Amino acid sequence: MSRIVITGATGMIGSSLVRVSLAKGHDVVALCRASSPRVSNLPRDGRLAIIDCDVSALDSLDIKPIGKADYLFHLAWTGTAAKTRNDAFAQERNIRYSLDAVGLAGRLGCTSFVGAGSQAEYGRAHCDLTPSTPTNPENGYGAAKLAAGQLTRIACAQLGIRHEWARILSVYGPRDVAHSLVMSVIGDACAGRPPACTAGEQLWDYLYCDDCAEALLAMAERGVDGAVYPTGSGSPRRLADYIRSICACCATGVHPRLGVLPYPPGQVMQLCADITTLTRDTGFQPHVTFEEGVARTIAWHRRQHG
Repeated sequence: MSRIVITGATGMIGSSLVRVSLAKGHDVVALCRASSPRVSNLPRDGRLAIIDCDVSALDSLDIKPIGKADYLFHLAWTGTAAKTRNDAFAQERNIRYSLDAVGLAGRLGCTSFVGAGSQAEYGRAHCDLTPSTPTNPENGYGAAKLAAGQLTRIACAQLGIRHEWARILSVYGPRDVAHSLVMSVIGDACAGRPPACTAGEQLWDYLYCDDCAEALLAMAERGVDGAVYPTGSGSPRRLADYIRSICACCATGVHPRLGVLPYPPGQVMQLCADITTLTRDTGFQPHVTFEEGVARTIAWHRRQHG
């Protein structure tokens, strides 16, 4: 079994990666702020060590409590909210933190570094997203993710560490933020409020959080050095179909009010991952259907809200 280090471990994807890794018998080190309210997202497990470390302190972290590690997953990122995505200085700091994470991986003796990129690196594309789809980020967040992916690849090569970069699309599941589309619709529908939505003509690709965690682990274990992997389900559907399915799973009798909201400026109308390369290199295939994942997420939401 391996020892895994995760930055950003308290988020939805990070906490799923912690749980999936523990279930597979790995030892896990979660790096996060001890003061974060999201520490409660992490399970209690004898093979999980939680170390107080802000992402800005990765370069000075005392590695003695960790020892030797095999894989480092860098998921931490600041300035992800809409109002800070174009804060150039905040996004520039994220690039430096990503390089600090590579340095930490080198000090820990890791053989593989997996970074969490984003579909925002592509901008608005009108095709399925592949590793070779041209990148044209339209905001500071996407530009910084793209730069972080390219620069950490160079830094890993200099240290002899295998580098995989996951360009993650739309992930949903328990412990997601309340303002995400899936959680917003669940919140309204469970409360008996018909969700107000756009027409829902967007063709999107949703991946359940545990499947995303499985994909990241597969990259660390079997990914190709230097590879970029668009990470999604590979099975896109119209957004209206997803929304209707969520309302049906909530079983409160509400129906979405499709078309009452306009599309926001710069709306991405096609967001679909081609996971052919990811599957070929690592064997990854998603296992959780959207309906099954939504049912789990609704159950979690109801436990949180009574």
